[in-house]
Amino acid sequence: MRKPVPGRLFARVKLLSWIELAIFGGLLFFWLAPGFDSETMVFGWAHGLGFIALCVLIWVACVQREAPYTLLAATLTPVGPLGSVIGIELIERRGCGVRDSPQKFKETS
Repeated sequence: MRKPVPGRLFARVKLLSWIELAIFGGLLFFWLAPGFDSETMVFGWAHGLGFIALCVLIWVACVQREAPYTLLAATLTPVGPLGSVIGIELIERRGCGVRDSPQKFKETS
């Protein structure tokens, strides 16, 4: 089986992963701080819907051979969006699971 090559969809996955991580961080803050029930609900819904969208986007990237399936596995761990951000950083810095590094893609675009 050929290894995936990061493309334009990979950049969208990276952006959505960071956005989802920020939403998740906000959710944790409002959940731990007392007296923020409505904010907790809003961030909870945003995280839930955003996490589902992130998983679907990563799955599409995997099917189109722009991301390795290990990125989807990292996203589905209990740490959620933090797993996808760590997985993306490993792909970008070490080229884990991909044929060409995303750095080469940026240089040729």
